[in-house]
Amino acid sequence: MLNGALNVGVPPGYCVDNSAGRVGPDNAVVLMGRCQNTGQTAPALISVSVGQGGSAGVMIAGGAALAAFFTSDQGRATLSREGRASDVQVIEVSSADNAFLIHLIDRSVGEHWRAVIGVAGRLVTISATGTETVPLPPAESRKVLDLALTALARANP
Repeated sequence: MLNGALNVGVPPGYCVDNSAGRVGPDNAVVLMGRCQNTGQTAPALISVSVGQGGSAGVMIAGGAALAAFFTSDQGRATLSREGRASDVQVIEVSSADNAFLIHLIDRSVGEHWRAVIGVAGRLVTISATGTETVPLPPAESRKVLDLALTALARANP
């Protein structure tokens, strides 16, 4: 992806939806869903957004600064699908390995987990949500997010 700058890993049981998402000259959004409608894979929508080269520099600020940003009005607006801070409630923030994790409720999407991580100098955000008709419980969202983070790490050694 992006002329080899970064590879998006795909968790087992999920497939990239090539008809959705977008790839620009220096950024991308990739959407994934279950490959088959089976009970073995959670019915999740995985969204991976890849920022411009150098955008991962914001991760240097560290967990406390990232937590302060994402719980601020500007940060909650950034997290909101509709761009409205009032639509987002941040429930919890934490770190795991090199990722900053956010447990949130967005009125447009529901309760879910999101990760922010730097990969190959680019800021990458990953979210794991359900759909309007099939919500994804928060614990399942976290499991799917962890699978996506593992797949991303394996694709970018």
